[in-house]
Amino acid sequence: MKKTLSVEGMTCNHCVMHVTKALKGVSGVTSAIVDLATKSAVVEGGALDETAMKAAVADAGYEVVAIA
Repeated sequence: MKKTLSVEGMTCNHCVMHVTKALKGVSGVTSAIVDLATKSAVVEGGALDETAMKAAVADAGYEVVAIA
């Protein structure tokens, strides 16, 4: 399964590292590729829990504004 998250609040590569680490810590996530230019994260894994991903990103200090 693959999901694309729109993430607000990222301004630098340090932010990208924070969001990547947060998403990779969510159960079921096998990969997370975060792109600062598009302010998005492509997450792949088994059963992806959208609520858990949103919460992990929020805990890192950023906001998921959409999931596709």
